[in-house]
Amino acid sequence: QVQLVESGGGLVQPGGSLRLSCAASGSIFTIMGWYRQAPGKQRELVANIISGGSTNYGDFVKGRFTISRDNAKSTVYLQMNNLKPDDTAVYYCNARMGMSSYWGQGTQVTVSS
Repeated sequence: QVQLVESGGGLVQPGGSLRLSCAASGSIFTIMGWYRQAPGKQRELVANIISGGSTNYGDFVKGRFTISRDNAKSTVYLQMNNLKPDDTAVYYCNARMGMSSYWGQGTQVTVSS
């Protein structure tokens, strides 16, 4: 059974940093990444990373976030720096293998003074 367990969300002031983690179990995943969804908006890609190390980022990231992966631990990390109020959203971990896609339960990130 596939499980994705997220951690690291919370409340942070503008300009602050957070690190999200997602530990996966139950399979080996080719692509792991993070999406986010703000109230009233569509879910959007934040970043993903392929098992070989190639990465993709949403245009809004602009060098502020870094995704990394520990294949031995089946864990993906998202280091978020210089956070802005517009980054407030629920962040979801995603893991894909072939045609199968799995989602975590989501972790809230709130950027506010």
